[in-house]
This record gives sequence, C-alpha cells and structure tokens, in this order.
Amino acid sequence: MSTIAAVLAATPSPSPTSTVPDVDVTPGVAGFIAIAVVAVVTILLVIDMTRRIRRTRYRAEIRERLEAEAEASTTADGRAAVTTDEPGRRAAEDGRADLGDDTERG
Repeated sequence: MSTIAAVLAATPSPSPTSTVPDVDVTPGVAGFIAIAVVAVVTILLVIDMTRRIRRTRYRAEIRERLEAEAEASTTADGRAAVTTDEPGRRAAEDGRADLGDDTERG
C-alpha cells in the first residue's frame, strides 16, 4: 500500500502551461466570416424551402381543381363532355408529363 501512495504522491498534477490569457483568445476575422457565411446560407436555404413547399401546395390545389372539373364535365355514360369555352385546354394538359413534377424552376 505504501508503494501506491508513493507513486500517487510523486505524480505531479498537471498545471496550465499557457502563457496567453483566455480573454485574449478569439476566433478573429476568419471565424466571424465563417459564421456570417453559414448564417447567410441558412437564410437562403429557408427561403428556397419555403418557396418549394408553397409551389408544391399550389400545384396540388390546382391538380385537385382540374380533377374536380374533369369529374364534373363527365357525362352519365362515362364520356367526357366537350366544353366550348376552352376547346384545346384539356387535350394540352393531358399530354403534360410534369403535372405533378416539382423539378422545374419558375
């Protein structure tokens, strides 16, 4: 037991070897610029995400409205009724592949 006590007594406790006061240690200009860039990029990402979510919601509302119009214009025997106010509208929209696609910009 005396050898363990002698080893523990002989082991010095670590002391701080820094000569610079902790108050003078700062990230500096580079740290400020890095944090500012991260903040700006975060704000831009939030704005872009909000636009995409809003665009997706509007497209879903329009899709539901178009489907409701298509159901309302269908006759009792299952054939679609032709409207005279917009003759080529449904044919042009039926050929669109990007009706629910959110990859286009605009």
